[in-house]
Amino acid sequence: MSKSQRLSRRSVMFQCDWRPSRLLAGALLGLVLLAPMAVLASDLSGWQAWPLALFAGGCGLLDARRYWQRRIRHVSISGGNAPAVCDDEPLLDLQLHVRGPLVFLHWRNRAGCTQRLVWAPDTLSDSQRRELRLAIQQRAAATMPASMAG
Repeated sequence: MSKSQRLSRRSVMFQCDWRPSRLLAGALLGLVLLAPMAVLASDLSGWQAWPLALFAGGCGLLDARRYWQRRIRHVSISGGNAPAVCDDEPLLDLQLHVRGPLVFLHWRNRAGCTQRLVWAPDTLSDSQRRELRLAIQQRAAATMPASMAG
């Protein structure tokens, strides 16, 4: 029996609490420092560069603060056709994207608005990444139409 057949019969489930990543918050703060320097290093005159640099730094600080204060979200993905939920709200058109060490989970809510959660290595362990990938793969396999042999 192949390994993929054994995995497809198991009920794969993923449950995790999403929380802001210290690594991503640190990267945002690094950009907060670099944005004003980039503006000041540009060819803008001093009377244009300084207000723009202050504005870029202020917006960056506001974004970093807003990210760090996001509430913890509980994500639960069951294998098969069972509904996936985030904070008791169903996840529609669920998609998973892995970009190096970052994991992106995209979905639509009931109102049709796109939602996204990003996990960094400090918030999602390797075993949880594997569980998440398996749960998404099992959901995709369960929704594929049955092939007809001809």
